[in-house]
Amino acid sequence: MMSLKPIMTLDELRDFLDREFSQLHIGGRTYHVEAIGPLSARMRMDYHDRHLRPGGTISGPSMMGLADLALYAAILAHIGPVALAVTTSLNFNFLRKPEKRALIAECRLLKLGKRLAVGEVSIYSEGSEDVVCHATGTYSIPDR
Repeated sequence: MMSLKPIMTLDELRDFLDREFSQLHIGGRTYHVEAIGPLSARMRMDYHDRHLRPGGTISGPSMMGLADLALYAAILAHIGPVALAVTTSLNFNFLRKPEKRALIAECRLLKLGKRLAVGEVSIYSEGSEDVVCHATGTYSIPDR
């Protein structure tokens, strides 16, 4: 088991993502790492037209991307700047229609081993306590 506390600071994590995953911000920055903590991370996805689907709601793929990115951020915060940690599985349950505002993703790591990390992400419309999407995911951690 790796450290329960993050080994990267919030600023180090943000700088790493900006440098190694800069394509995330093509068209303007909408994803923000807001906090990291013991086996956790919180991300925000700003409300923007590019995240909408027909019918005017935030699209499933946008929520999927937010959940995947929150998992990646939580894992990196705890293992360090390992760009090639990769998603091996993701499962999503869309529970209710998100409101037309920013989304907040709360990620909690359930297992953080040497080779695999497993976590869950709850996504909320900003200002609401109702979960709009629940995701679980597994990441493969490369040999160091």
